[in-house]
Amino acid sequence: MLKRNIFKWHRTIGLITLVPVIFWTLSGLMHPFLSHWFKPVIAREFMEPKVLDRSQVQLSLQEVLKKNDIADFKNFRLVVFDAQTFYQVKSIDGSLRYYNAATGDRLKDGDVKYAEFMARYFLDDQKSKIKSITLQTEFDQQYKYINRYLPVWKISFDRPDAMDVYIETSSSRMGTFNTGARKAFLWVFDNFHNWSFLERITNNTLRISIMVLLLGIILTSAVSGIVIYGLFWKRFKKLNNTNEKKGLRKYHRQIGIATAFIALTFTMSGAFHATRKLEPNVLPEMVYEPIIRTSELNTASLSLNVDWERLYNLSVVRKSKHDYFQVFYIKTEDEPPQTLYIDAADGHVLENGDLVYAKFLGKKFLEVLSQKTSMTAACCEEMGAGNASAGEDATLLKAELVPKFENREYGFVFKRLPVVRLAYDTPDDQTLYVETATSRLAATINGTDRVEGYSFAIFHKYLLMDWAGKNVRDVTMMLSAFGLLTVCVLGLLVFLKKA
Repeated sequence: MLKRNIFKWHRTIGLITLVPVIFWTLSGLMHPFLSHWFKPVIAREFMEPKVLDRSQVQLSLQEVLKKNDIADFKNFRLVVFDAQTFYQVKSIDGSLRYYNAATGDRLKDGDVKYAEFMARYFLDDQKSKIKSITLQTEFDQQYKYINRYLPVWKISFDRPDAMDVYIETSSSRMGTFNTGARKAFLWVFDNFHNWSFLERITNNTLRISIMVLLLGIILTSAVSGIVIYGLFWKRFKKLNNTNEKKGLRKYHRQIGIATAFIALTFTMSGAFHATRKLEPNVLPEMVYEPIIRTSELNTASLSLNVDWERLYNLSVVRKSKHDYFQVFYIKTEDEPPQTLYIDAADGHVLENGDLVYAKFLGKKFLEVLSQKTSMTAACCEEMGAGNASAGEDATLLKAELVPKFENREYGFVFKRLPVVRLAYDTPDDQTLYVETATSRLAATINGTDRVEGYSFAIFHKYLLMDWAGKNVRDVTMMLSAFGLLTVCVLGLLVFLKKA
């Protein structure tokens, strides 16, 4: 009776998981094709930094702000387009406004014009008409969270490839670009691999719960198959009156045993990855933007300490009630890229400014993460007395610059570079990755995140095979997924033949 029940459970469980397995394997098979082999190309993916033309910067920031009656703001940068240099000023409400650095005049619809300029720059397309330009403040099916940047401008071009380009004007970066074919793939992958249709009709918690439940059933099916066809086949085969040496059952058994380990690793790593999606995503709001007062800036001292031969941008930050100009120097043959912090009051240069500022931001971010407060409250504390930061309780073990993406825990999916890694002595071994150029938290990693990240990278994406190259890795992953799909289909045919 036990033997018969195990057979029955295996068939029943297999039928329950038939549709989910087909969904996941087929959409997984599509991913390497459209992510690597048939990925659309674009003329440029990055905007190369260039030294500012000092002749175009006739007015200081303070002069421009006073001319336009701006008493306070959040930040500023310098941007160059249409052969002119503009102060890009982030106002209190978060909008970006553009002022000519030579005349101080405001550029009407400046953010839209800069977004269009950047989109055409990345595409190297100055002729195609634009169908629409819309500001996007949330992630959606075509612009997923993996792209990180928000808000962005979505520029849709009237071209045969139906190109959409997503631009973050506040940092002069491209979020992503989608052709018509890629949009179709994103729809398929989002609905058949991530099951986003469930979230639209219910909620994210129920979506994840259903996915984890089905993955658990698939895991049970794989284990029961191993028990039947792997460990105790000599006992179970007596129940079958057909010839086991040929036919569908034979291939179902052989391929099933061959892909058993793959089934276990795919389902367990997928379920672990899915459960992490239940955690609220706080990264988009983790940016430190206190209010800067125009009257407290001394731009005269700035001009005395800046090397215009290497300068490609400027910004301003607030640390411990002191305002500092962030000075960005370009890489040259003799010098590496460099960021200086010049006191806006007296012109003194802050020693090791990038690390010092990153540590300051780390304390602010830890406070928000641990006490579940808001970044608005953390920013406002700088304007008043404030309280002792929760970050004071965490001991900083190491602070170091991360100039490029790494395979171990800060990979290319996090988008932002360069960042400063801050490792803390906390119960969960928390590490923060801070992008000082934008005062943003790029990533927060704890012990559980590391285990999940490694399991997903190794058992779901096969990143350990990068040594053989992406093509070999992707072919191996596709063969694994195809093997699982084959086992599933053969099992269905065996059931139908017997029925």
